[in-house]
Amino acid sequence: MVSGTEDGGSGEHGNGIRKRVCMWSKQDLLPEESFQSWGNYVKALGSTKSRLKDRLLARSLDHLELQEMRSRSQHEMKKVLNWWDLIWFSIGAVMGAGIFVLTGEAIRNDAGPAVVISYIISGISALLSVLCYTEFAVELPVAGGSFAYLRVELGDFMAYIAAGNILFEYIVGGAGVARSWTSYFATLCNHKPNDFRITVSSLAEDYNHLDPIAIAISIAVCVGACLSIKGSSRFNSITTILHIIILIFIVAAGLTKANHANFETFMPFGIEGVLKASALLFFAYLGFDGVATLGEEVKNPGRDIPIGLIGSMSIVIVIYCILAATVSLMQPYTQVDADAPFTVAFQAVGMNWAKYIVAFGALKGMTTVLLANIIGQARYFTHIARTHMAPPVLAVINEKTGTPMNGTIIMTVANSIVAFFTSLDVLANLLSISTLFIFSLVAVALIVRRYYVTGETSDADRKKLAVFLALIIGSSICSAAYWALSNNGWVGYIVTVPVWFLATLGLKLTVKEARKPKMWGVPLVPWLPSACIAINVFIMGSIDRQSFVRFSLWTLVLLVYYIFVALHASYDAAKETERQLQATQGTNIEAGIVN
Repeated sequence: MVSGTEDGGSGEHGNGIRKRVCMWSKQDLLPEESFQSWGNYVKALGSTKSRLKDRLLARSLDHLELQEMRSRSQHEMKKVLNWWDLIWFSIGAVMGAGIFVLTGEAIRNDAGPAVVISYIISGISALLSVLCYTEFAVELPVAGGSFAYLRVELGDFMAYIAAGNILFEYIVGGAGVARSWTSYFATLCNHKPNDFRITVSSLAEDYNHLDPIAIAISIAVCVGACLSIKGSSRFNSITTILHIIILIFIVAAGLTKANHANFETFMPFGIEGVLKASALLFFAYLGFDGVATLGEEVKNPGRDIPIGLIGSMSIVIVIYCILAATVSLMQPYTQVDADAPFTVAFQAVGMNWAKYIVAFGALKGMTTVLLANIIGQARYFTHIARTHMAPPVLAVINEKTGTPMNGTIIMTVANSIVAFFTSLDVLANLLSISTLFIFSLVAVALIVRRYYVTGETSDADRKKLAVFLALIIGSSICSAAYWALSNNGWVGYIVTVPVWFLATLGLKLTVKEARKPKMWGVPLVPWLPSACIAINVFIMGSIDRQSFVRFSLWTLVLLVYYIFVALHASYDAAKETERQLQATQGTNIEAGIVN
């Protein structure tokens, strides 16, 4: 790993004694003034209230994220990616094994053949989030992705809570994909998954099947991600193209056994079933947000990012709809298997060999998902470390490879430890609402970005913006709660939907837009981001109560770490940056550069 201490928020302190932890010193991990001695730390804790007040709503600036934050990594990432790379990275990140699992449950229990409509609805919903991410990624092409976007518009604290939750979900998701890789590999070898795992009877039930293959595939992906982002992109492109060829083969083979009579009962569960399936299938579109963290490595963000993100999501929507239609035509919806729809459908028509093609396709898909997962994790963590909310040594970019090697290794270690011990059932139950939460926040941040600029927006417009946003968010939460609690009712929507509509209309008509996008912007603002908020919050209403409990507990853990460590480290780093900027400005004035 790369070692080194950068200056942001530290400087030289004490007698220069460096307490070394493994290969990193204390100065690498906690270089800030507040952690140079126990006396300093006690003093910092005593200032917690004032520091929390200072950082709670402190907003970063575009140029700080693009320049000062980047400089804390010591070296630059290599700008080697174009729109072609981003399209395949995004497709590879999204199209894993989800299509092979979620489709069956949606057809059998919720939508029937109308699952095609459900995929279109959920795809359009995901596309709204893609549009919001795209505008930010073009304007702020930095490694932090949504963390940086939220820091600029909603402040340090909200960005920290959101990023901490998404990293947890990345780790759990990455571990789940790694263990699933073992399961599908076992299928290809005509074995049961646990045949390739080590059983330790002395461990607890859900943690006693140790998975060395999950660690091996994670390490292999980590090595590739560390060595070269361009090399990783080439591997991802080849693997994803092969995956799509396999899917085309599955469709072609399946359509030879199509029976149009299976479409006669097209919507057996009504519109409610279609909407319920849409909420479930939305999760098949997740993963593109990690691609937004590649902004620093894109040659021409203004052109490449919109083509890459929007183009890839459009391709994924079409592929998902075709696959869903194929399996629906092969079997009556009452016979579609909820867990393995494609494998069982091919077996039912006498094509038993096809299960190996399905398993191979899923294996290829999970490999690219794991690659995109680790790459996204590392870049999120790198930018968090640049702000000193995580140890700044993890922000270092390797000079030779131009990749965040430290962050990549640390996140792979976390993934591997969880994947080695934890069963898929436990991992599936750990996935929470973090992604939908962040999608909603990014849409809120986009509205704030367009309608509020410090020092330019009038107090009246600022207050109206706050009221309208509260109404949009509040009506969206009420719609979600009504969906979750009512039994196919509709009366509540007579209130919540008009409130959402009128609040969005009021924002459009009465608040002056303070900023226009410089290169690429979301159309129909505030309607599209407002719809994005409503849809993401609405989908949260379909998630089980335990997920909200897990989300709350993990957020509580993040708050404890923030109060005792991250708050003080980021406060010191921010104040050091302010002093450096003031000193630079003073030097420029003396030199006659600034008038």
